[in-house]
Amino acid sequence: MKQEKWFDRQFHFDSTATIFPSIVERLTGTPARLEEKLAGVATDLLTLRFGDSWTIKENIGHLADLEPLWQGRLSDILEGAAELRTTDLMNRKTTEANHNARSTADLLLNFRSLRLNTMKMIGQLTDEDLIRSALHPRLKTPMRIIDHFLFVAEHDDHHLARITELVKIFGPGDIT
Repeated sequence: MKQEKWFDRQFHFDSTATIFPSIVERLTGTPARLEEKLAGVATDLLTLRFGDSWTIKENIGHLADLEPLWQGRLSDILEGAAELRTTDLMNRKTTEANHNARSTADLLLNFRSLRLNTMKMIGQLTDEDLIRSALHPRLKTPMRIIDHFLFVAEHDDHHLARITELVKIFGPGDIT
């Protein structure tokens, strides 16, 4: 089954704050899920390109590239901004980063470290904070902190699914 493109996705932010513990679990587990997904995949397959899409390493690097945005948007909401900071919708940071030249271990460690910082920020939130909001610049809809991190978890899963798709296309490779 072909995955829907990220920018074509529709989001409905109508969940109650009581789902936040599940969102936190998803976010916390992404680094481990990513590491497990790559176990047994041959190193030479991690930089193969399928069509004009990113490689597996570029998908990993992209998750780390966006972590400061997620942290910044949390700060935007906590500071009472009317609108969340924008991002480069062309993803130039990922395209220009040359993630394929980095070791997989380095990419994974970098993402884990950045995500740990995000989780520390989340750990400081109060119940009252969770329902504070700001306008999402692309979606043009108010986004509460719980919505923001549901969006992040969905983004994580989108790239994990893409990596799974690439592994299926290329096969696990020769891991000798």
